[in-house]
Amino acid sequence: MTYNWTNNTILVAEDDPINFKYLQLLLEKKTKCNILWAKNGRQAYNKIVNNTEIDMVLLDLQLPEMNGLKVLTEVRIVNHQIPIIMQTANSWNNEEEECILAGCNGFYTKPLNIDALFKHMNDCIKKYTAIKSTSELL
Repeated sequence: MTYNWTNNTILVAEDDPINFKYLQLLLEKKTKCNILWAKNGRQAYNKIVNNTEIDMVLLDLQLPEMNGLKVLTEVRIVNHQIPIIMQTANSWNNEEEECILAGCNGFYTKPLNIDALFKHMNDCIKKYTAIKSTSELL
C-alpha cells in the first residue's frame, strides 16, 4: 500500500546507517514524504524541539548520547502532540510499557512489520495534521 505524505516531514532517529537507508528507501517509495535523519539521541531531541515542520518521529530505542526513552521523556515535557513511534532491535524487560507510559504513540520491534507500521503512521499523521491545522487557525 502507498500513502501520500508529500507535505509531511518524518524524522528518523537511527544510529545504524543501513537501518536508516532501509527506512529512507521505503518511506520515499511508499509515501513520498520529506525525511530528516538524526544519528543520535541528542540530535533527535534538538531537531524535534527546534523544527516545527516535523510531523512524526520514528525513534530508535537504543541511540548513542541519549537513548530513545530519554529523548521521548524530554520531548514530552515541551511537546505532547507530535507522534513518536519507538522502534528497537532488542526489547527486553518492560521497555514497551515504559515507552507507552512515557507517551509514545506506538512501539515496534525489528524486523519491522512495514505494512502495520505505515498504517499506524498514517493514522498518527492524519490526527497530528488536524491538530496542527486547528492550532494554526487560533
